[in-house]
Amino acid sequence: MRRLKPYLALLGAVVLLDQVTKAIVVRAIELHDYRSIIDGLLSLSHVHNRGAAFGVLSDARLPHQPELLAALSLAALVAIAYYFVRLPASARLPRVALALVLGGAVGNLIDRVRLGHVVDFVHVYWRQHAWPDFNVADSAITIGVVLLILDILRQPRTEKSEAPGIDAAASTPGRID
Repeated sequence: MRRLKPYLALLGAVVLLDQVTKAIVVRAIELHDYRSIIDGLLSLSHVHNRGAAFGVLSDARLPHQPELLAALSLAALVAIAYYFVRLPASARLPRVALALVLGGAVGNLIDRVRLGHVVDFVHVYWRQHAWPDFNVADSAITIGVVLLILDILRQPRTEKSEAPGIDAAASTPGRID
C-alpha cells in the first residue's frame, strides 16, 4: 500500500481541486452565465451537464438517467481501480495516468450522486466554434488518457515469438542465404 501513496495523493488532489473549483463557480457565477477571461477564446461559465462526457446524452432525458450514468461511472471506476492496483511498481507513467483518470471520475461521480448533474465551467471557443464546457475532473481524465496513449506508443514493439529453438531468419519462406 505504501507504494501507492503518491498516486493516491494525486487522485485525492484532483478530487479536491475539482470540487473546490466547482464550489467557487456555483457561488460566483449564475447558472448559464459566462465571464470572459480571454476575449474570443476562453470564458468561465456555470452550466449543468446532465449527460456523459462532453455533454453526450445531455438532452436524452432517459428514465433514471442520473442514476444510470452514476452506476456506469461507478462500474468504470471499479474496473480502472482494479487494473491500477494490479500494475507492477515499475509502471509509473500508467499509474500516474490512471490516478488522474480515477480522480476525475470520482470528482464527477460526486456531482452526479449529490446533484444529479455535473458542474462544468471552462468554456473554450473561437468565433462560432465552441468546445463543450468542461471542468477540472474532465481535464484530469483527458490528460490521463493522453498519458496512457503515450505510454502505449513508447512501448517497444515485439515480434511474434517463434517456436523455441527455431531461427526466425532461417524459417522465413523465400529467403535465400
